[in-house]
Amino acid sequence: MNRRLLKSLVAIALPVIVAGCATTATGDVTDPMAGFSTVSARTDAATGRQAIWIQSTDEARAVSERVKKLVRKKTISADVAVQAALLNNRGLQAAYADIGLSAADVWQEKLLVNPRVGIGISGVGIGRTVESAVTSNILALITRPRRVAVADVRFRQAQLRAAEETLRLAADTRRAWINAVSAWENVAYLNQAQAAADAASELAKKLGETGAMPKAGQAREHAFYAELSAEVARARLDARLAKEELTRLMGLWGSDVDYFVPNALPALPKGASAKRAIEAEALKNRVDLEVAKLELDALAKSYGLTEATRYVTDLELITGVEVEKEEEDGSEKNITSGAFELEFVIPVFDTGKARMRQAELNYMRAANLLAEKAVNVRSEARGAYDAYRSSYDIARHYRNNVVPLRKKIEEESILTYNGMITNTFELLADTRAKIDANVLALNAKRNFWLADVNLGTAIRGGGGVVAAEGGGETVAAADAGGGH
Repeated sequence: MNRRLLKSLVAIALPVIVAGCATTATGDVTDPMAGFSTVSARTDAATGRQAIWIQSTDEARAVSERVKKLVRKKTISADVAVQAALLNNRGLQAAYADIGLSAADVWQEKLLVNPRVGIGISGVGIGRTVESAVTSNILALITRPRRVAVADVRFRQAQLRAAEETLRLAADTRRAWINAVSAWENVAYLNQAQAAADAASELAKKLGETGAMPKAGQAREHAFYAELSAEVARARLDARLAKEELTRLMGLWGSDVDYFVPNALPALPKGASAKRAIEAEALKNRVDLEVAKLELDALAKSYGLTEATRYVTDLELITGVEVEKEEEDGSEKNITSGAFELEFVIPVFDTGKARMRQAELNYMRAANLLAEKAVNVRSEARGAYDAYRSSYDIARHYRNNVVPLRKKIEEESILTYNGMITNTFELLADTRAKIDANVLALNAKRNFWLADVNLGTAIRGGGGVVAAEGGGETVAAADAGGGH
């Protein structure tokens, strides 16, 4: 084979070899913190706290010390609880690792496919033939831009999903803090009621000894105290369980669990916030809606990739050099010849129509899911705002009307009881009604603050809306802290 042909073959093979060995990945995807700036931008303002992606043991040690300073032997606010969770929750760190995995996928797709080199020797003695070949996947080169584009969309999806997990953890932690503080407020009130019932029970016993109170009246006072004691015991059990939930979300263990919560939830605000364009705000800011949009974009790009590979599923370019040794006139002589082969699959049976149909159906499914997501986001935003406004009105009604009236009724009952006008049973009924009204008022206040958290998640994302527990039952209590 002449030298001109050999040079042509080398010209074809060398660029493929060199390009395949070159790294074309950008600095973004090779950076260990690639994509985390997007998470910070979407979550820091929404949560009011800072999220950190731990990359080394030194960083983990520093974060652990920071968390200890935040919570150990301190009464923590909701913001402090959220900050501790964002720093210390290991499940969140696992979600951040998904960003790095997705960035590595982009990096991998930007690298050209390595060529395959084959060398063979045939024959014996002076008749040996040396063959070499370099095989490159042409189809991988042709479809590379589209594959990189799809990987890039998946990378952006991973960032938004990590942001969504951050928002979800922050919202769950804030709810857990609200439940814990509200529960401890219930325990504190029930403790006061128990003390009053204990005094009444002791008084009834003394009056019975003097004959001033019949046995039925004494039994009612004793039974009321016993029942209230059982309610307090149940509330304290629920308190410890509520604290454990908050502790889990903050990722605490060992001596770090020695923290406290406030004695009571913040008072109701002077007025509820007005949201005139709640649907538009949710459609603009919901992270999960953006993830669904990117899913549609990724499938559209994948559909183009499927279309590009519909007829040719494998295409390889093989270039090589063959060196053959021959003996002529008593001396060895190397004869070099070039080789060029093109291998591909002929679509005789599989024409790619099935794969095309699958791609089309996947795209249509994603489009319908996106449309459904948009409808659901609108509905969730409206529902969350309605719950927020209604919860505020209910809590204010209990605070301003129900509790003052029940207190007034009890005071009047005590006066008439002392004047021997009201009997013991009526006084106990009024006292029970007052206790129930106060518990309901505390629940209503808790429900408002939970609705406030739910409104934020409905606008920004971070999990479905969690319905507040209703009814007159004692709420799960919190930690034996806040001075208790």
